[in-house]
Amino acid sequence: QGSTNVVYQAHHVSRSKRGQVVGTRGGFRGCTVWLTGLSGAGKTTIGFALEEYLVSHGIPCYSLDGDNVRHGLNKNLGFSAGDREENIRRIAEVARLFADAGLVCITSFISPFAKDRQNARKIHEAAGLPFFEIFVDAPLNVCESRDVKGLYKKARAGEIKGFTGIDSEYEKPESPELVLKTNVASVSQCIQQVVELLQTQNIVPPGSIKDVLELFVPENKLNSVRAEAEMLPSVEITKLDLQWVQVLSEGWATPLTGFMREAEYLQVIHFGTLLNDGVVNLSVPIVLPISTEDKERLEGCEALALSYAGRRVAVLKSPEYFEHRKEERCARIWGTTCTKHPHIKMVMESGDWLVGGDLLVLEKIKWNDGLDQYRLTPLGLKQKFTEMNADAVFAFQLRNPVHNGHALLMRDTQRQLLERGYKNPVLLLHPLGGWTKDDDVPLEWRMKQHAAVLEEQVLDPKSTIVAIFPSPMLYAGPTEVQWHCRARMIAGANFYIVGRDPAGMPHPETKKDLYEPTQGGKVLSMAPGLTSVEIIPFRVAAYNKLKRAMDFYDPKRHDDFDFISGTRMRKLAREGENPPDGFMAPKAWKVLTEYYQSLEKKN
Repeated sequence: QGSTNVVYQAHHVSRSKRGQVVGTRGGFRGCTVWLTGLSGAGKTTIGFALEEYLVSHGIPCYSLDGDNVRHGLNKNLGFSAGDREENIRRIAEVARLFADAGLVCITSFISPFAKDRQNARKIHEAAGLPFFEIFVDAPLNVCESRDVKGLYKKARAGEIKGFTGIDSEYEKPESPELVLKTNVASVSQCIQQVVELLQTQNIVPPGSIKDVLELFVPENKLNSVRAEAEMLPSVEITKLDLQWVQVLSEGWATPLTGFMREAEYLQVIHFGTLLNDGVVNLSVPIVLPISTEDKERLEGCEALALSYAGRRVAVLKSPEYFEHRKEERCARIWGTTCTKHPHIKMVMESGDWLVGGDLLVLEKIKWNDGLDQYRLTPLGLKQKFTEMNADAVFAFQLRNPVHNGHALLMRDTQRQLLERGYKNPVLLLHPLGGWTKDDDVPLEWRMKQHAAVLEEQVLDPKSTIVAIFPSPMLYAGPTEVQWHCRARMIAGANFYIVGRDPAGMPHPETKKDLYEPTQGGKVLSMAPGLTSVEIIPFRVAAYNKLKRAMDFYDPKRHDDFDFISGTRMRKLAREGENPPDGFMAPKAWKVLTEYYQSLEKKN
């Protein structure tokens, strides 16, 4: 018997008020996205992928899945006509509550009968909440060939009665808001179609979907902008500045439209974020220093050209000049102003003014060092991940050669992702390619060493992409590690492996660690605005003398382990000696010994 004597109580908190605090983007977005279709059509896959996509763009949502709901709320219901109807009625009511709370509720249910779906729509309409019926349309033979749960086989054998599509009808939606043809469109294409629908209804804000903002001049305007650049007053930039032009132009620092203006610079040095339509993590200032003479010469110009080695590479529009307070910048970003720190030294020697403004970059920055083919842009990497059918991408940032301890971590991450149900996780091995300090191994030698590691199959070449990250190195510890992570997030990585003492170095004077080695990982796991990436903390690996291999360190068996420091590794390589077996792939070690011995010859 139904309940009687119940009176609906009105909420004190309005939807618009709730919308201000639910999620990082203001505005009420509550609605229900109702995915309907045959078993095996792809409803659950799309539902969970859509949930992941929206959450990563700061839009709170929740996915209700048919099987999951029957484990709890509806576990007392079977599959009779009456029970199926009640199953859908309950789901519609729960979805309405989620939508009323300001979430995008995604439901993945076969919901075969038109009248039940119509009833679900009425429940939402009566509450004044948007309802989007989406038909996940795959032909029966395709669904049956997928048969992930083996249900069609059982239905055909007569073991399951009343199975939709076999001996129970599926009533196709007459006029759904969207039809997704999952037999021809990929999951990401389907998600894009749903997102576009939600944009037209103002559920998803238009600005939130520009995943990568490149700053190259469009092909059709190139000649006119190039001609303009030749006529403009110009400023000569350094190699370091050009590396930042490359970072900005390729979209690694999305949503920046150029070198930071004062407001952006202040947000970054004080909050470590850009307050741009929600909170966007950006922990390092990307600025262009200029001299007082240049500032005085250029003031009043509406635009200026940036040239490198006498060649014009970009136009800076609507320039804004502000004082380069170097000591404050260094104190805030590095936590020290010691001028023996190699990057701080460069800051202190740079111009006394900063100029911000919108960048129009004339062409992709090339270094012609034989490595440009590895310098894939974020869009280029995303394209590559799609071609490889990656359903997860885990990134590893490095500025040193790869030893078997690193490889152990990467293989272990891949194992964890497979256990979590991903089918095709891809590793982005992403060495930093911008400026590094003098005693770091140069990029060309590191790339040779990484190639040898793949050649020896220490990492699986079929599921690994090696590419170069164009950013300069700051050696700013936990502050910089956030930059390293967010740039990979922009390029499509959804997992990031963080190491011990990331972006750290010894203090130039005391020689003690400049940053506490475990804090980089802790900071990263708490950092604001890194919503679409999950942090995989680094487990300490060391050489296990008994196994004669790199292994995860166990403090209970401390004496079995040998910690081979970078200093000891360099000494062995210089002297042409081999490390213990299993520390590094032999061909990769050979590359390192060649490099260190070539240094000895030079000296």
